[in-house]
Amino acid sequence: MDAQPTAEAVTDDSPTRPGERPAPNPSDPDPTEPKTAAPPAAAGTADVQAPRTAAPAGAGAWGGPYAPAPVPPAPRSLVRRLLTPVAVLGGVVAAFGYVGAVDPNEPGHYPVCPLLRFTGVYCPGCGGLRSAHAVAHGDLPAALDANALAVVGYGIFAVVMAVWLIRAVRGVPMRLTISPRLSWAIGAVLVLFTLVRNLPFGSALAP
Repeated sequence: MDAQPTAEAVTDDSPTRPGERPAPNPSDPDPTEPKTAAPPAAAGTADVQAPRTAAPAGAGAWGGPYAPAPVPPAPRSLVRRLLTPVAVLGGVVAAFGYVGAVDPNEPGHYPVCPLLRFTGVYCPGCGGLRSAHAVAHGDLPAALDANALAVVGYGIFAVVMAVWLIRAVRGVPMRLTISPRLSWAIGAVLVLFTLVRNLPFGSALAP
C-alpha cells in the first residue's frame, strides 16, 4: 500500500495572514511626514563641534596672567607742570599790584560794599582792599587793623602756593580737598568774625 500524503503544517514567521497588510514598525519613519534634507557636514569633521566665541578686541597672544604691564604715560615737562601754578600766582600778584598802585583809602576808586551801604553792617570782606593795599606796601599792622581775617587768608594762600610750586617741580600732582567739617568750620569762623566786628567790644576788628 502506498503511503497517503499528509498535509504538512505551513509555518511562517510573519504574524500576518495572507491578504493582510503588515503592522507598522515603530522604529520605521512615518511615510506621511515630509522628508527634510540633513544639514551638510563640515568637510573633514564627523562630529558636531561647539561654536567658538570671538576673541575680545585687543586680546593678543600675551593675554591672561602673563600679559605685559601697561606702559605708563610719559611725564610732563617742567614747563607744563609749572604753567598752571605760575599763571595763578601771576594773576594774584597782578591784582595786588593794582590795589597797591590804586589806593582804596581814597574814595571813588572802588565800589562801596552794598551790605555796608544799605545796612551799616560790616561784612567779612569789608576792609579787605585796604588790607591788601597795606600788604602790598609791607605795612602789616595797618593790614591787620583793616581786616585781620583777610591777612590770615593771604598767609594761607601763600603757604598753599609754595606747596603747589614745590610739588609741581618734583612732578607730584596737587590735590586740594575740603571736607564737610572744614567747610562748616570756615563758615562758622566767618559768621563769628562778622558778629564780633559789628559789636562794641569788637570794634578793634572793624575797618
